[in-house]
Amino acid sequence: MEDCRPQRLAAVRASMTESGFDALLVTSLPNIRYLTGFSGSAALLIVSASAPPVLLTDFRYQEQVVDEVGGHALVRIEPSSLWAGLREALPNTDDGVRIAFESAHLLHVDFQRLADMPTRWQWRGCVGLVEALRERKDAGELLLIREAVRIAEAALDRTIHELRVGLTERQVAGILEHHLRDLGSDATPFETIVASGARAALPHARASTRELRAGEFLLIDFGASYEGYCSDITRTFALKSVNAEMQEVHDIVREATLSASAGVRAGMRGRDADAIARGYIEARGFGELFGHSLGHGIGLEVHEGPRLARTAEAPLVPGSVVTIEPGIYRPGWGGVRIEDDVHLADAGPDVLTTFPRELMVIG
Repeated sequence: MEDCRPQRLAAVRASMTESGFDALLVTSLPNIRYLTGFSGSAALLIVSASAPPVLLTDFRYQEQVVDEVGGHALVRIEPSSLWAGLREALPNTDDGVRIAFESAHLLHVDFQRLADMPTRWQWRGCVGLVEALRERKDAGELLLIREAVRIAEAALDRTIHELRVGLTERQVAGILEHHLRDLGSDATPFETIVASGARAALPHARASTRELRAGEFLLIDFGASYEGYCSDITRTFALKSVNAEMQEVHDIVREATLSASAGVRAGMRGRDADAIARGYIEARGFGELFGHSLGHGIGLEVHEGPRLARTAEAPLVPGSVVTIEPGIYRPGWGGVRIEDDVHLADAGPDVLTTFPRELMVIG
C-alpha cells in the first residue's frame, strides 16, 4: 500500500502558502494522525514551509512514535510539558513568522500560552485547513473504511441471532460491542445507540435499562474502527411481530435511503443530496418527522466533512465517504432510521454497506 504521508504534507504546505502562513501548529489528534501516522493521545505537530515537520510527544510514546512516524517527522520527547517544548521547536528567525493554529481545536488556556510567547511569532487562527484535505480519501484509507464496514456488519449479524424479548438495551449494546471487538474493531468510534419502543423516536438515544418488548421497533446505530478509520451503520428491526403502520414507515425510510444512496454524486451540493431523501419523505406526509440532516463524512472521525444537510452549500468532494441516514421519528410511538456508508467515486456512488435493509423480525 502506498504511503501517502509525503503527499499529504505537501498538500498542507501548499494550503499554508496559499493562505499566507509560514508554518502551522496542529493540535487536533486526528489531523496529526493523518499527517504523520502517530496515534497517541498527546502530541503537537509543527509543519513549516520547508523544514521537516516536528512532532512533540511524551515519554509514554517514545517507542510507539518511532514505529508509527518513522522518518516522516523529527520527534521530540518532552520530559515535562509539550507546550514548554514548543517554544524550542518553533521556527526561529529575527523576522516575524506567521504561524497558523487550529482555532477549532485549541482551548483558550492553550491559546494564552501562544499569546504569551515572543512577538517574533505571529499567531493566526485557521479553520479546516487539514480537514479539507481529509475529505478526499485515498485508496489506502478506503480499504480501511471498507474493513471497518465489514467488521460492523459481521458483528451485527452475530448479534441479532442472540437477541430476545426481555433483554435490556444496555445488554444489546454489550453483546454487539463484544462481537465488534472479537471481529477486530479497535474500539467503538462512538457510543452505541440502542433504542426500543417509543425511545426509538430519540435520534441519539443512549442505551438504557429498558427491556425489549414484542411488537416494537429496535433501532441500532453503531460503528467499528479499524486502524483508526470508522464505519457508521444504522438498522431498525421489529421485535417478534410487525403491524401495517410499522411496515409503512419502515418502507418509506428504506426507499428514501436507497434513492439517496443511488442519487448522491461528487460535485453536487450537500443540500441537493439532502433533498433527495427529504423530498421523498415529505411527499409521503412525514417531512416534519425527519428533523436532522441526511448525513456526514466519515474517516478518522465518525463525524467529519462533507456535510449533507439542508444548509450545506459546499459541493461534495470526489473520493469522500459519507453516510446516508434518513429517518422518521414519531414521539410516543417510535422511529426508524436506516443508514448506509457510501463512497463518492468518480464513476458514481459506491455503497459500502450490504446488510439487508428490509424490515427484519427478530427476537
